[in-house]
Amino acid sequence: MNWNKLTESAQLDTIIEQSKTLPVLIFKHSTTCSISAMALSRLERKWSETNSQDMTPYYLDLLNFRPISKEIADRVEVEHQSPQVLLIANGKCIYNASHYDIAMSEIENALTLV
Repeated sequence: MNWNKLTESAQLDTIIEQSKTLPVLIFKHSTTCSISAMALSRLERKWSETNSQDMTPYYLDLLNFRPISKEIADRVEVEHQSPQVLLIANGKCIYNASHYDIAMSEIENALTLV
Protein backbone atom coordinates (compact mmCIF):
# COMPACT_ATOMS: atom_id res chain seq x y z
CA MET A 1 0.00 0.00 0.00
CA ASN A 2 1.42 3.36 -1.00
CA TRP A 3 0.20 6.05 1.36
CA ASN A 4 0.28 9.69 0.29
CA LYS A 5 1.43 11.66 3.31
CA LEU A 6 -0.81 14.50 4.40
CA THR A 7 1.54 17.11 5.87
CA GLU A 8 0.14 20.49 4.81
CA SER A 9 -3.33 21.94 5.10
CA ALA A 10 -3.01 23.20 1.50
CA GLN A 11 -3.24 19.55 0.41
CA LEU A 12 -6.87 19.51 1.53
CA ASP A 13 -7.87 21.63 -1.48
CA THR A 14 -6.18 19.06 -3.73
CA ILE A 15 -7.85 16.17 -1.91
CA ILE A 16 -11.31 17.72 -2.20
CA GLU A 17 -10.77 18.39 -5.91
CA GLN A 18 -9.24 14.95 -6.49
CA SER A 19 -12.25 13.32 -4.82
CA LYS A 20 -14.45 14.60 -7.64
CA THR A 21 -12.85 12.10 -10.03
CA LEU A 22 -11.65 9.35 -7.66
CA PRO A 23 -12.63 8.87 -4.01
CA VAL A 24 -9.98 9.66 -1.40
CA LEU A 25 -9.37 7.72 1.79
CA ILE A 26 -7.84 9.60 4.72
CA PHE A 27 -6.47 7.62 7.65
CA LYS A 28 -5.79 9.66 10.80
CA HIS A 29 -3.17 7.80 12.79
CA SER A 30 -1.85 8.31 16.29
CA THR A 31 1.62 6.79 16.26
CA THR A 32 1.54 6.15 20.03
CA CYS A 33 -1.84 4.41 20.17
CA SER A 34 -2.04 0.62 19.99
CA ILE A 35 -5.63 0.71 18.65
CA SER A 36 -4.49 3.03 15.88
CA ALA A 37 -1.57 0.73 15.04
CA MET A 38 -3.94 -2.22 14.87
CA ALA A 39 -6.39 -0.36 12.60
CA LEU A 40 -3.56 0.70 10.30
CA SER A 41 -2.23 -2.84 10.12
CA ARG A 42 -5.68 -4.26 9.31
CA LEU A 43 -6.16 -1.73 6.50
CA GLU A 44 -2.76 -2.43 5.01
CA ARG A 45 -3.26 -6.22 5.14
CA LYS A 46 -6.63 -5.97 3.38
CA TRP A 47 -5.52 -3.43 0.77
CA SER A 48 -5.49 -4.77 -2.78
CA GLU A 49 -4.65 -3.56 -6.27
CA THR A 50 -8.37 -3.10 -6.86
CA ASN A 51 -8.46 -0.67 -3.94
CA SER A 52 -5.67 1.33 -5.62
CA GLN A 53 -7.90 1.77 -8.67
CA ASP A 54 -10.96 2.67 -6.59
CA MET A 55 -9.50 5.30 -4.23
CA THR A 56 -6.40 7.28 -3.35
CA PRO A 57 -5.10 6.75 0.23
CA TYR A 58 -3.77 9.55 2.43
CA TYR A 59 -2.09 9.11 5.81
CA LEU A 60 -2.13 11.79 8.51
CA ASP A 61 0.29 11.51 11.44
CA LEU A 62 -1.79 13.12 14.19
CA LEU A 63 1.07 13.74 16.57
CA ASN A 64 3.00 15.82 14.05
CA PHE A 65 0.11 17.42 12.16
CA ARG A 66 -2.76 17.79 14.64
CA PRO A 67 -4.00 21.16 13.24
CA ILE A 68 -4.64 19.48 9.88
CA SER A 69 -6.98 17.01 11.58
CA LYS A 70 -9.05 19.87 12.97
CA GLU A 71 -9.21 21.47 9.55
CA ILE A 72 -10.34 18.18 8.01
CA ALA A 73 -13.08 17.89 10.65
CA ASP A 74 -14.26 21.42 9.89
CA ARG A 75 -14.19 21.00 6.11
CA VAL A 76 -15.93 17.63 5.86
CA GLU A 77 -18.13 18.20 8.94
CA VAL A 78 -17.11 15.03 10.74
CA GLU A 79 -16.02 15.17 14.37
CA HIS A 80 -12.36 14.27 14.92
CA GLN A 81 -11.57 10.79 16.25
CA SER A 82 -8.31 8.90 16.58
CA PRO A 83 -7.76 6.62 14.83
CA GLN A 84 -10.22 7.53 12.12
CA VAL A 85 -10.82 6.79 8.47
CA LEU A 86 -12.74 9.13 6.17
CA LEU A 87 -13.84 8.38 2.62
CA ILE A 88 -14.26 11.54 0.56
CA ALA A 89 -16.13 11.48 -2.77
CA ASN A 90 -17.35 14.44 -4.80
CA GLY A 91 -15.99 16.79 -2.14
CA LYS A 92 -18.01 15.26 0.72
CA CYS A 93 -17.34 12.66 3.39
CA ILE A 94 -19.50 9.69 2.45
CA TYR A 95 -18.18 7.32 5.13
CA ASN A 96 -16.23 7.54 8.36
CA ALA A 97 -15.29 5.11 11.09
CA SER A 98 -13.05 5.10 14.11
CA HIS A 99 -11.28 2.72 16.44
CA TYR A 100 -12.38 -0.92 16.10
CA ASP A 101 -15.02 -0.05 13.49
CA ILE A 102 -12.35 0.66 10.86
CA ALA A 103 -12.60 -2.15 8.31
CA MET A 104 -11.69 -2.37 4.63
CA SER A 105 -14.88 -4.31 3.89
CA GLU A 106 -16.98 -1.39 5.15
CA ILE A 107 -14.93 1.10 3.12
CA GLU A 108 -15.43 -1.07 0.03
CA ASN A 109 -19.20 -1.19 0.73
CA ALA A 110 -19.28 2.60 0.95
CA LEU A 111 -17.51 2.84 -2.41
CA THR A 112 -20.39 1.03 -4.08
CA LEU A 113 -22.58 4.03 -3.26
CA VAL A 114 -20.38 6.42 -5.26
